[in-house]
Amino acid sequence: MIRDIQVRELEKRDLNAICDYWSNATEASLIAMGANIKKMPTRSQFHSMLNHQIELSLKGKNSYALVWEYKGNTIGHSNVNQIIYGSEAKMHLHIWNQNLRKKGLGQNLVQLSIPMFFENLKLKTLYCEPYAENPAPNKTLPKVGFKFVKKYTCTPGSINFRQEVNQYRIKRSEYRDMYFL
Repeated sequence: MIRDIQVRELEKRDLNAICDYWSNATEASLIAMGANIKKMPTRSQFHSMLNHQIELSLKGKNSYALVWEYKGNTIGHSNVNQIIYGSEAKMHLHIWNQNLRKKGLGQNLVQLSIPMFFENLKLKTLYCEPYAENPAPNKTLPKVGFKFVKKYTCTPGSINFRQEVNQYRIKRSEYRDMYFL
C-alpha cells in the first residue's frame, strides 16, 4: 500500500478542482477517456450538478463521488452513477495529473474506494465499464478484484461517444472476501 493516500467523500470545497479537471481537459485527453468534447456540460452546469448531488441523501443521489488525496493534495476522484441504492452502481476513475499516473496510486486509491461505495450505498454489485482503448483502468480493475464480464459497444453515458467498453464487475461477497479476510 502506498503511504500518504486518503479517500474521502466529495465536499463543496472540492467542486472547483473537479470542474477544472473537466473544463481544462484537452480534446485528446477526453477522447482517451471515451468522452466527447461536444457533449461536455459547461463549467457552470457541472458545478451546479455536483453541488446538488452533495446536498442529496445517499438514497437520493444519481452520482456519488469520492475525492482522492496524495500527500495532502487532491489528485483525482472516483464516482459512481447509474446508482440503484441497495443494489448496483457504475464506477469511474480519474487521476487528474498525468505525472501521477502509472505509479500504483490508482490501484491503491481504488482499493480504498471500493469499500466506501459498497458500504455507503449498500451495494450488491459494483460495475466499471472503461473505454476499451483506455489502458489504465483496464489494467487496474483486475488487480483490485474486478472480474471481466464482456466487451461490447455502447454509448456509456451522456458525455460519451459510441465506443467499445470492457465491463468489469465485483460483487459484495467478492469484495468482502478480499478486503475483510
